[in-house]
Amino acid sequence: MTTLPRRALTALAAAALTALTAGAGCAQATPAGHPTTAGLPTPDHVIVVVLENHGYSQIIGSSSAPYLNGTLKAGGANLTNSYAITHPSEPNYYALFSGSTQGRTDDSCIGVQSLTTPSLGSELLAAGKSWLSYNESLPSQGSTACSSGEYAQKHNPWFGFANVPLNTADTFAQFPTDYTKLPKESFVIPNLCDDMHDCSIKTSDSWVKNHLGAYASWAQTHNSLLVVTFDEDDSTTSANHIPTLVYGQHVIPGSSATATYNHYGVLRTLEDLAGLTSHAGNAATASDITGIWN
Repeated sequence: MTTLPRRALTALAAAALTALTAGAGCAQATPAGHPTTAGLPTPDHVIVVVLENHGYSQIIGSSSAPYLNGTLKAGGANLTNSYAITHPSEPNYYALFSGSTQGRTDDSCIGVQSLTTPSLGSELLAAGKSWLSYNESLPSQGSTACSSGEYAQKHNPWFGFANVPLNTADTFAQFPTDYTKLPKESFVIPNLCDDMHDCSIKTSDSWVKNHLGAYASWAQTHNSLLVVTFDEDDSTTSANHIPTLVYGQHVIPGSSATATYNHYGVLRTLEDLAGLTSHAGNAATASDITGIWN
């Protein structure tokens, strides 16, 4: 039997270790599990649903919200210290979408696209990634109407940005049944009844279950996420403490993110989940959501 010199054995061992390490790296680089530098997954699809005007204690633990609590919270993650930025509604939508309230101080209709600052939509499109919004009761795709029945433009900040094409604003009737056709990231905005603004917690909870429950179940096995948050609380306190839930394949069931987050931190997380290298407004100095990823 030929005996290899010690130097040769050492070289072979080093080569084997290098190959093993490289193999482990390849395993981590699969689409379903490759982490970003922030330790986040890289989901194929993320949907953000924004509901209205209810504080954390009004929703979390409420028997009127069995789907939000019994499915999304129980099977997903709960941000226990999630906060809106201000009052009233519209500035918070701009904060969540662009990292700034953009000087909005009321709920007035924008009417025309005038802002050219970065937003999640413009960043995704500039990076060659897909973006859409799905807006319940929007009269037609890209409509700049201020209101129509239960539809209100004040909840749709993308209409304020000249660098976000109008044709990326779909009606909710255009929401696909084949979820593989969803964009990389999208927002779903229920109308004034189904978002809890005009109707009950139970009505909205049922709407989320009936219209997005199938997607949520699909997301669990298809490298995707559902995020449900609120624009603001009900304005009875100054805390602006709101519910935010994250659900999907890479979320630890029943987990909690206990650090303090606001709309800027959620936006930062959405940007990093998409692998973007740019961060809009105050998202640039915000922290990613941690402690919930498996």
